[in-house]
Amino acid sequence: MLQQTQVATVIPYFQRFIERFPDVFALAAASQHEVMALWSGLGYYSRARNLHRCAQQIVTDYHGIFPSDPALLASLPGIGRSTSAAIAVFSAGARAAILDGNVKRVLCRAFGIDGYPGEKTIETALWQRAETLLPKKNIEAYTQGLMDLGATVCTRSKPDCPACPLAAQCIALATGRVAELPQRKPRKETPEKQVTMLLVLDNHQVLLLRRPEYGIWGGLWSLPEMETDDPAAVEQMATAFGQVASCQPLPSFSHAFTHFRLRISPWLLRLERRATLATQQEMVWHDLARLDDAPLPAPVRKLLQEFKPDRGAAPAPARAR
Repeated sequence: MLQQTQVATVIPYFQRFIERFPDVFALAAASQHEVMALWSGLGYYSRARNLHRCAQQIVTDYHGIFPSDPALLASLPGIGRSTSAAIAVFSAGARAAILDGNVKRVLCRAFGIDGYPGEKTIETALWQRAETLLPKKNIEAYTQGLMDLGATVCTRSKPDCPACPLAAQCIALATGRVAELPQRKPRKETPEKQVTMLLVLDNHQVLLLRRPEYGIWGGLWSLPEMETDDPAAVEQMATAFGQVASCQPLPSFSHAFTHFRLRISPWLLRLERRATLATQQEMVWHDLARLDDAPLPAPVRKLLQEFKPDRGAAPAPARAR
C-alpha cells in the first residue's frame, strides 16, 4: 500500500484491510470483488490485484509460508527487487540491498550521483552502489537506518543536514547541491484525455459496468462511457438502457493520474423503465444506499455520493431486468 502512496493516506485503508484479512489465508480465500472494494479510492489498483494473486500463490505453492529467498520473493506477483530484499532482510536476516525512493535520494546526495534515478543506467549504478555498501552483519539495523535516514533526515525538501550522520562525507552538501540532487524527472506536458460518463439511475439504483482487468481502474466497477459528449449521441445511447424519463449534463471535472489528466463529462439519465441488458454479466444495478460495498474509482464514488439517498431511508427494491 505504501508504494507510491503516503503513510497518512494508507493508514485507514491498512487498518480496514488487516481487520478483514488478518492473515494470508483469509486474503487468498476472498473474492476479487471484496478485495477491490476495500482498496477502492487508494489508487494504483494493480497493487490490489497483485496482492490478492500473491496471497493465493503463497497458500497454493508455499502452504501459507512466505519464502525467505529474495529471488523467490521477487517471482511473486507485485513484489519487485527492492521489496523482495526488504522482506528477506527483516524476516530472515538475508544480506540483500534495497533501493526505494528514500534510499535513492540518500545515495545520490551522499555520492554526488548526477542524472534522473529512474533512468536505466543511473538506476543500475545505484543498485551496484547499494550492494557494495552492504555490511557483513547487522543487516536489519543497517537497512532500517538507511530507510529512516531518507524518510526523516535526508528528505526531499528541507533536509536536516546538520543532524545527518553522513554530513561529513556527503558530496552534495560539500558542493552545495543538496537541493539539486537527486535530479528530477525531465518534465513533459501532461496530456489530457476526455471521456463522457453516463450516470443511469432507476429506482434509487445506479447502473455499473465492470472495467477490463487491465488499464486504468482495472477490475473496478464504474459508469458506462462514451468518447463524445454530443447531446444527440448521448440521448441515442441512453435508449439502450431503457425508457428515458430525463437526460441532462452535469458539471464536468478532472481527475489526475500519474501520466495524464482525465476530463470527465457526466450525464444524468433517469429511467422510466429499464431495459433488459444484453451483457448482464458485466453490468449490474447497484443500490445507491450501498455504495460503500462497491469497488468504485474515487471520482466515480464522489460523483455518486451526491445522488445517495438519505441514510435513514431503506433502499428501494430491485426491479426485474
